[in-house]
Amino acid sequence: MFQLRTYKTYFILLLLVMLVCFMVNISLGSVSIPIQETLNAIIGKATKVDSWSYIIWNYRIPKAFTAILVGSGLALSGLLMQTLFRNPLAGPFVLGISAGASLGAALLILGSSLFTGIIAFGMVNDISLALASSIGSFLVLLAVMVVAAKVKDTMALLIIGLMFGSITTAVVSVLSYFSTAEKLQQYVYWSFGSIGNLSWNQLLLLLMIIAIGILISIFSIKPLNALLLGESYAKSLGVNMKRSRYSIIIATGLLAGGVTAFAGPIAFIGLAVPHLTRQIFNTTDHKILVPAVLIYGAILMLICDTIAQLPNSASVLPINAITSIIGAPVVIWLLLRKRKMIF
Repeated sequence: MFQLRTYKTYFILLLLVMLVCFMVNISLGSVSIPIQETLNAIIGKATKVDSWSYIIWNYRIPKAFTAILVGSGLALSGLLMQTLFRNPLAGPFVLGISAGASLGAALLILGSSLFTGIIAFGMVNDISLALASSIGSFLVLLAVMVVAAKVKDTMALLIIGLMFGSITTAVVSVLSYFSTAEKLQQYVYWSFGSIGNLSWNQLLLLLMIIAIGILISIFSIKPLNALLLGESYAKSLGVNMKRSRYSIIIATGLLAGGVTAFAGPIAFIGLAVPHLTRQIFNTTDHKILVPAVLIYGAILMLICDTIAQLPNSASVLPINAITSIIGAPVVIWLLLRKRKMIF
């Protein structure tokens, strides 16, 4: 009972921290807006400067909500993969889903250099990029599902997923080699990741995808806890391993594929947050870990975005670089502590 009460206290504190990070995030940017004026804009009151309300509602709030969805989705997908493969180095992209999304984007951006006159690649915008990335991640996910039906060994599935990633990365490299400098620059810019380009409609679509992934993950909590002690133990508890594996792979595909399609490939959140959460909560129970990684992922992504947007400056650093700069030391710190983790 005491432990349950302690967890509730942790979650309340985490939600408060996330709220503070959210408010700081939408208050800072190229235009400095006082927090009080930010609150006024949110509740519908007039601000001292008319443009402040427009900036907050049309740019900063959608970007902050995108950061929450991206961080939560990547963190949860990383937890699912680390548990499924019982491997601390597994992340949301080990099945090649992110590489598939990158291939879709590469075919759209870089493919015009090879397929001019065959397929119309001229309309490259945020919507077409999201669609191409979604198709690429879906096709790789479909291939992984076909393989999962034929492979019983989970580790073999991990290796096959990595091979899918290698193949798609190789194709992207070939496309890059034959591409023009302008197209290559555009693709590299996409690969930096960005959470500030989503409209409210795109944000709603991303929310639906992430919500479905979270819902599937919640129904998979029992199999996830059983998998911590191995597949044989999970089967002895009556867990249908084939169905559970499908559910976990589909949830990961929705979470990681959706995020990559709308925000680009963003590193380290999915790898670092699950480890950080286990250390702080000192548990491997997914009833605690699933909601915890959602909140921690959102907090870390809000912090990274706040740093990346360089307050009071028009410059914005690549979000992928910031997450790596913060995420890598966290992973190194966890390894140096040598705390035992169960996978």
